[in-house]
Amino acid sequence: MNQHEQVEHLFRHEYGKLVALLSRRMSIQHIDAIEDAVQWSLTQALEFWCRDSIPNNPSAWLYQVAYRHLLSEFRVKKRRGSLLTKHFIIDDEAQEHEEIPFSGEISNSMLRVLFVACNEAIPIESQLVFTLKSLCGFSIREISFRLFITEANVYKRFGRAKQHLKNQTIELDSLTDAELNDRLPSIHRVLYLVFTEGYLSSHPDRAIRQDLCKEAIRLATLLAESKLGNVPDSYALLALMYFHLARIQTREDDFGALLLLEQQDRHKWNKQQITLGMTFLAQSGSGDTISRYHVEAGIAAEHCLSPSFKQTRWDNIVASYELLERIAPSPLHLLNRAIATAEWKDPHAGLAVLNSSDMPNWLNRSYYWYAVQADLVFRCGETARGREYAKLAIDEAPTEQIKQLLFKRLLKR
Repeated sequence: MNQHEQVEHLFRHEYGKLVALLSRRMSIQHIDAIEDAVQWSLTQALEFWCRDSIPNNPSAWLYQVAYRHLLSEFRVKKRRGSLLTKHFIIDDEAQEHEEIPFSGEISNSMLRVLFVACNEAIPIESQLVFTLKSLCGFSIREISFRLFITEANVYKRFGRAKQHLKNQTIELDSLTDAELNDRLPSIHRVLYLVFTEGYLSSHPDRAIRQDLCKEAIRLATLLAESKLGNVPDSYALLALMYFHLARIQTREDDFGALLLLEQQDRHKWNKQQITLGMTFLAQSGSGDTISRYHVEAGIAAEHCLSPSFKQTRWDNIVASYELLERIAPSPLHLLNRAIATAEWKDPHAGLAVLNSSDMPNWLNRSYYWYAVQADLVFRCGETARGREYAKLAIDEAPTEQIKQLLFKRLLKR
């Protein structure tokens, strides 16, 4: 990774934290100016760091540059008024000594701004787009891939959410416990999506992004340790994350190519993280309800505890996907059930699961659908039809790493 790539990678990791921290200090109503200031800090980093070197505390450097640029913009636009009086000392000498927030304050700010952004007055789809874009640093393309919507739709939903947040006068610390509690499901879903993007990234150069996985776990842990986030769903989500994190080091070969579950070296799975997952899964059982995170964590636990791929209790996994389809309907669960059914019984039974339901158009045109069809059709002995589906899957795959995995899995058999 060259210096320019290092700078962009670091900035991507820090982007959401900076937006969250500045939003908390300045008010989320100024989100446009805040994002501009954070972007400005990147242009300065690219200029100075690539010419000289990355500073010892790059987070503090980026924060200072964004903070000062924001103050400068407020001065130029004559918007300082009560905002600057309330929050800042504006003479240059004072700015030189502005205290850099500790990491704990940044983490706390991220969670607080997530709660503000996940406002029930904003459609859930727009909430997700805003939080993934502004607070988690996702690109429009990545959001489009992860939410199965067009990039044009991402822009529209982002604009709606941002306009609503700019118009609201609520302070970040003035939400009631009831309001915060109502927003918990949206927070869980955002953290789930952040982890999912890290586990199988749509980034063109990186198939796995452990930084995103660890950031999602860090925030989920903070949430579970908080008064309002100390609920079964939070622990179930943490369990799911740790079960997947335990296998992440074995998901790529020595050359960076993705490996399927049956190809992974189970002896290298992280036993400590599996134990943590089991601990959190046990803690999640204290409530009276079951969420998608409970069921998905249970599926992940089955894989982690199985001595081999063939010895996996596929009947339990099929039953779990059937339960998921009832409590959190999604055609993706049916696809996964078809795969599990093929392992439990035979590929013909897996195809029968697929043929039993009408798939939505967005899924019928996705690489997921084509890849599952290709795999099952090949295993049923229909080589020509399997190759057709395989080529469609490879064409639709979002990254080169996924294309290579599909090619090895489907066409080199």
